[in-house]
Order: sequence, then structure tokens, then C-alpha cells
Amino acid sequence: MADRTDAPIDGETTDLLVVGSGIAGCAAALAGARAGANVTLATEASRPADATSYWAQGGIAVTRDDPEALKRDVIDASDGTADPAAVDVLVSGADAAVQDVLIDTLGVAFDEGYGREAAHDEARIRHVDAATGRHVLVPFLEHLRGLSAVEILEDTAALELCTHEGRVHGALLERDGEVTPWFAGATVLATGGIGACYPRSTNPRTATGDGIAMAALAGADVADMEYVQFHPTAFAGQGTDERATGNETAGSGPTPDRGTFLLSEAIRGEGAVLRDATGERFMPEYHPDAELAPRDVVARAVATERERTGEVVLDVTPIDFAGEFPALASECADRGVSLEDGIPVAPAEHFLCGGIDVDLEGRTSLDRLYAVGECARTGVHGANRLASTSLLEGLVWGLRAGETAADTGVEAGPKPIEPPELLDRDPALPDRFAAEKFHRLRRVMDAELGIVRDPAGIERAQATIRRLKGEVDAYTRTRTSRALYELRGACVSALLITRAAAANEESRGCHQLTEGAPVDAD
Repeated sequence: MADRTDAPIDGETTDLLVVGSGIAGCAAALAGARAGANVTLATEASRPADATSYWAQGGIAVTRDDPEALKRDVIDASDGTADPAAVDVLVSGADAAVQDVLIDTLGVAFDEGYGREAAHDEARIRHVDAATGRHVLVPFLEHLRGLSAVEILEDTAALELCTHEGRVHGALLERDGEVTPWFAGATVLATGGIGACYPRSTNPRTATGDGIAMAALAGADVADMEYVQFHPTAFAGQGTDERATGNETAGSGPTPDRGTFLLSEAIRGEGAVLRDATGERFMPEYHPDAELAPRDVVARAVATERERTGEVVLDVTPIDFAGEFPALASECADRGVSLEDGIPVAPAEHFLCGGIDVDLEGRTSLDRLYAVGECARTGVHGANRLASTSLLEGLVWGLRAGETAADTGVEAGPKPIEPPELLDRDPALPDRFAAEKFHRLRRVMDAELGIVRDPAGIERAQATIRRLKGEVDAYTRTRTSRALYELRGACVSALLITRAAAANEESRGCHQLTEGAPVDAD
């Protein structure tokens, strides 16, 4: 972490620094601006599609005047591990936040009626086709661009937090090879998840765990890192066996493979069913709610049946798929998928239920540092997330954190902090190094920290990732690049996942333990 105060240099100053441009970061920026703060929003994204929120399909849950029912479903889906106080905050703020921000401010034209998704006892999902995220995020960013109090820095990476005596004073930002300290009265991390740690993920390329790693390296508490949620129905057609193959583009970490597109739970909510390679429907044998069981249950069932029979398909013939989900129908048509034969599906890493530990206002254990969205552990999700609560959590906590953080003014100190020197002699070298190490990291995480884990495998993974992080640390002593910081973030996040998994001997939700045969993933 940056904590040097010996050589003052020029830097930029803002009231509120927000890192990340998904719904959580946008909500924090909006709330900060509304509260009178000057806001700088820094994002690695150069377009909305680079943010995980853009790809959210199902929608956003609301209470429909019954917050207790939504609260029960959230806690039940978590296998009883969600924090009731955090769930109260989520459900009590849900309808007002959706109405105020998404409808009144952004004018999101939700479809008529409500959808139902897995583990929801009733239809309560507001959605736009199966592309809710893009219909929320694009107007959100446009609205922020129109606010004089908000400055958006695109294609900008946060490398390290600026800290002094246990307090966070901003971050070192890199853009076009230049590193600049941005000092802030308060800093909000909204950097998304850790999908880059896995070969198959529904996340975009920027989900390298940067915010979690920066916070952890600065001394912030993290929690529930073992609870990595896999979505049961990602497209399993050609080109999706590996999200990236080690041939990543410069500075990008994993290459985005939009071939691994999501088939929303809303499809099953409408009546689509899962079938094995013999054509048999199998979910009723696994859970009374069949296809609408909690995500962790369905994901394990799909993985089991794929291994047993060779394939699992989503049968959409019982519903008007093209009429209800035209965007997904078009996606399938582009890939030559015969809807009569079913859409081939397989689980893919989707969401991290844990992260930087925060309170009900998004505060971390470090002074003046906040975290919201997928990089934060609010306690809402516990061991398993209920469908269509990620956008809602990001919106509710983003608004709360942004408003609270805006009350903090920029102090006169500390002295400006010297940023790391860019030592690259050959810019291609760090990127080739990062590509090879990313491939190795994803291989071990897929083998040992997937849907089902065994203690021996977790131990092997922990040892492998420790060695890998050591190699990365040694390499970065002589070279600095965005690709290396992304790799460092992914390695630190993966190590935190393995440590948490090793410490938790109880199978709950997304963390399922079994004694299995050793897998050589190194």
C-alpha cells in the first residue's frame, strides 16, 4: 500500500472518489453529488459493457408491499446465514430506491408485470426483457455525465489506496501509463467481483478482484470469501469451455468471452425446464421447487447431470421464448442453437457473496473507506445469493454509502504520496507474464475451488496460489503495469478465497465440501 510521506508531489483532490462504474458506483456518485460533494468516478471501463451490472439479465427485486416475504426469501436462499439487520436495510430501502432513481430519475421503462425467479415465493422482479442491466446502466452513466458535480474518468485503473496512520485518503490512479494520486475526503470502492479467477464466468474482463485486494492489502477486514456463487445456466456451446486461453490482450487480464452468456433464471420462472442428455427432466429429484430451487442447489444438480449423462439442456418449448425473451432468442439464433433441441447449459462463476466487510452504511474497517456492490460483504447474501438482489443491493448500499461519505471533507494532510515509478522497459513483457499466470490461476481455481470442494484440494490450491503470488510480487519489484496490478488483485482475491474455504469446515450454500480424488491443477 502507498504510505510514504517524505516527498510531496502534485496530485488531484476531490471530495468523494468512487472507483467503479456499475450500479453501485453510479448510485454512490449520484448520492454524493446530491449531498453537495464534488465527485470523481474512476473506472477501468471504457464502455458500459465493461461493467458487470451491464450484463445483469433477470432484473431487480422489489417488495410489492410485502417486505417480510422478500426478507424470508433472502434468508431462506442463504441457507439461514444472511444477516437479518442487513436484509432489513435491503428490503426497507428497495421500493423507494427503485422508484426514486431508476424510474423517476432515469426513466427506466420496465416491462409490464413482474417476473418470478429461483427461490422467490412470488413474482416480484422488475425487468426489461432479459437485459435489465444495460437498460439501467446506460442511462445512469448518461445522467451522471450531465451533473456538474461529477467527473468521470474512463479507462482509468486504481492501483493502490493512499493511506496514512490507518486512514484512507484516496487512491493512485493509472491512465495511459501515467500514475496520479487522487486525494479524497472519502473513497468508495465499487469494483465488482472476481470472475477473472475462473475459466468460465459471466463477468466481464475487469472483474479481477482489484478493490478487494487493495482494501485487504491496506488492512481492511474481509469476510465470507469462500462463498462463490455459480450460475447454473450459462450457455455451454462452442467457444465457452475456456473464458480465456492465455492469449489475453495487453493490459486486459482475461479476454472477455461473451460466448459465455447467461440464460436468465427468469426463463425458468416462466416455465422452462432442465433436461439431461437422455431428455429426462431431473430437477424434481433434487429439490421440491425443481428448477426454481436456490441457485447453489440447481448449479450442483446441473454439474452432476452433465457429468453423469454428458449434457444438460434448457428446454424452452413450454414457453413463448422468442416473445418473452427476444434478445436471448436472437443470441441463440446467432449461434445456430435449435430451440427445439434445447439450449446447452453449464454452470459458470457468477457472483462473490463475500468481500470487503462493511456495516449498514457501507463503511469498512478503515477510516474514510467505503465499499459497495459485489466487492462488499454487507451480510445480505450469507452463503448464497437470492436471484435479482445484486442490482438491488448495489443500488441501496451505493445510495447509503455515497450520502454518508459525502459528509467527509478533504483534509489538509497528509503530505502527497509518491506514486510507484513505471519501470517497464518492454511493455509487452508484463502483459505476456500476466497472461500466462492468469491461465495458471484459473486452472487451479476451477479444479479446486469450484462448485464442490474437498479439503485436500483446497490445501493444494492454497499452496499453489501462494507460490504464484510470490512470483507476481517478485516480478512487480522491477516492472509496473496495469496488467500486473490486475494479476496481483486476482491472486490476492483467490488466496483470500482459499484461506476462507480452508477455515470453514461446514458445507453451506455455495461452499460445499466433499472428499474427492486428488486433481493435479498445478
